[in-house]
Amino acid sequence: MRIQVRRTGGFAGIERRAEVDTSERSDAREWHALAERVLSAGRGGPRAGVPDGFHYEITVDGRTVHTADPHLTEDERELVSRVLKEGA
Repeated sequence: MRIQVRRTGGFAGIERRAEVDTSERSDAREWHALAERVLSAGRGGPRAGVPDGFHYEITVDGRTVHTADPHLTEDERELVSRVLKEGA
């Protein structure tokens, strides 16, 4: 499973991207469960956020959901955080 996160916006307007490929990971089942929860609760197009807030595009194996601060669910926040921290 490929999980990609694209974060845009914020005060400086700097874009950040990261990706995690779970195929070789020992914790792949945990990543898959989290990603599936995010996709099942996913939203269609981009949502309005707050001024200087971040907007997120989360793509899992070609399926994309959009969200923005401060509207992230706990699962979205966890997935975004993990991908941006551990991803390349």
